[in-house]
Amino acid sequence: MASIGKIGFLGGGNMAKALANGFLSAGLAKPSGMIASVHPADKASLQAFQALGVETVVQNAPVVEQAEVVFVSVKPQVVPAVLKEIKPLSRGKLFLSVAMGITLQTIESSLSPESRVIRVMPNIPAVVRSGCSVYVRGSQASDADAQITQRLLESVGTCEAVHESQLDTVTALSGSGPAYVFVMIEALADGAVHMGMPRDLAYRLAAQTVLGAGHMVRDSGMHPGQLKDSVTSPGGSTAAALRQLELSGFRAAVAGAVEQATLRCKQISGQQ
Repeated sequence: MASIGKIGFLGGGNMAKALANGFLSAGLAKPSGMIASVHPADKASLQAFQALGVETVVQNAPVVEQAEVVFVSVKPQVVPAVLKEIKPLSRGKLFLSVAMGITLQTIESSLSPESRVIRVMPNIPAVVRSGCSVYVRGSQASDADAQITQRLLESVGTCEAVHESQLDTVTALSGSGPAYVFVMIEALADGAVHMGMPRDLAYRLAAQTVLGAGHMVRDSGMHPGQLKDSVTSPGGSTAAALRQLELSGFRAAVAGAVEQATLRCKQISGQQ
């Protein structure tokens, strides 16, 4: 099995922090086995990485020099400048890019031809090792590189290989999806509070309900519609609730959110 080596993060945002937390929790890395570059003005991220015991710097060069595996986790609009800066140091390194909408071709053409690139799309539940990730191999990435990527991402949740053409939709579904679910949990709890339930209890019940329903869809092999019908008695409270959701356009709103997020990803890709 290929050795992972030291892990670096270019950028200390929420995804980088989630992955670092997850790798530590999974025992896949030690604080001494990671290094992160953080913008000097981003005091919160600087303190968060320091609290983990991870070496934190304000320049990108030390990260690329010291790490064998480098996560490109800066904002998409900053990626071109960062890649230009580190190109002279990129030979022989494995770069895992989490930057939305930045294609393999763009990244590979901006780094040494002897570097290897893999695009990855994890999501924020990686921080509690319940992430949902996919990856796409670049033209120079080896089987060993793919194995390293899989080990890293599977340590913080699930991981699947996909074609690059699917990445915008993946970003819209599982990358942005936790935000949609957080809104749903908040709405479920708001409804219960309106009907007299204490808010802390409402949040706990709503969160566990979503977690349990997700497990059933993933593990049962049944269509979500079948599972929905198994909860719905004729003329019952669930039937009344589902009718309200349909009248309010719930299904179309959620599907439309995924479509709009996908289009935004494609728009960003087109701006490169």
